[in-house]
Amino acid sequence: MARSMKFCAVLFGLAWAVSGCVSMGKFELKEKEANDTARSLQELQQKYSDLSTENKSRTEKLDCDIAGLAKDKETLTTDNKKLNEILKAKSDELSGEISELRQRESDLESENNRLKEETANLQKVKAEEAQKTSRTYEEMLEKMKSEISQGQVTISELKGKLTVNMVDAILFDSGKSELKPAGLVVLQKVIDILKPLKDKAIRIEGHTDNLRISGSLARKYPTNWELSSARAINVTRYLQQQGLDPAVLSAVAYGEYHPVAQNDSEEGKTRNRRIEIILVPKEAP
Repeated sequence: MARSMKFCAVLFGLAWAVSGCVSMGKFELKEKEANDTARSLQELQQKYSDLSTENKSRTEKLDCDIAGLAKDKETLTTDNKKLNEILKAKSDELSGEISELRQRESDLESENNRLKEETANLQKVKAEEAQKTSRTYEEMLEKMKSEISQGQVTISELKGKLTVNMVDAILFDSGKSELKPAGLVVLQKVIDILKPLKDKAIRIEGHTDNLRISGSLARKYPTNWELSSARAINVTRYLQQQGLDPAVLSAVAYGEYHPVAQNDSEEGKTRNRRIEIILVPKEAP
């Protein structure tokens, strides 16, 4: 009985020892797990803290970027508004210029049409004047056949200008400016043709040769200027006395300076001593 009790006591002791060992192992394991969990938690907390800091930094940066974008948007909106205002102003300016150019184009077209019409009318008038001049030319040729055949008168027509060239010998004695009776007869033929013409100006030109005036004649006509002038004026005055409008008459002296031939021969000198009666279109007042 005592043996049994002793054996049981030993068994109980062994069981307690084994049980104690087992409990100590679990505790250490649990403690290790707790430590690992604590370290994991600490690591997670650190990661959370790092992520929170990073997130805060990113959020601040994002807020800053958003603020910058908002400012940029505001600037762009302002710039866009200004640009639109500038574009509108330019558009209005260009529209005004286009309108002005179109008006100018219209005005120029009207002016061009007016000028075309005036040109056509002017050409018509010139053609009519040329026809009148041609008729006057033909009439003079017919009426002054005798003088022309004798070489006393030549008549020419060029571009609406009619010229009656009369050698001075038929009109004046040598060195004188008074018209001879025979010269008056010739002039009368010219006058009869000129009188009906109301749209022509008549220019009387005096010309001489290059011989210098000498002797007593030089006291009255110091140079050929004075002689050619006196002759042209006397012819002009006679035309006026015969009823031609003095407003269309003019006298011009050229002296020896517009020769039609060389002065190295008597024939050339004779041709240069002349009175020219020139018909030209009357200038508008």
